[in-house]
Amino acid sequence: MSEPIIAQRGPYAVDVQAGQDYFWCRCGRSAAQPFCDGSHKGSGITPLCYRAETDGKLFFCGCKHSQTPPCCDGSHNRL
Repeated sequence: MSEPIIAQRGPYAVDVQAGQDYFWCRCGRSAAQPFCDGSHKGSGITPLCYRAETDGKLFFCGCKHSQTPPCCDGSHNRL
């Protein structure tokens, strides 16, 4: 398994809708950050499916090092 690429040193703020599935990019290679576009193929890293429980703003991790994926936990401050 390869290491993820840091897509952004900070979170992506996204308005999510309850019941909607979001496929968060774990590898950092997607051109559609913070979501998967299939660029992970061959990397050994697969996207994470997140189902929103409520409507609202969610801060998706951009550095791919969060300990609480897919949400930002501030890990980008330690990179």
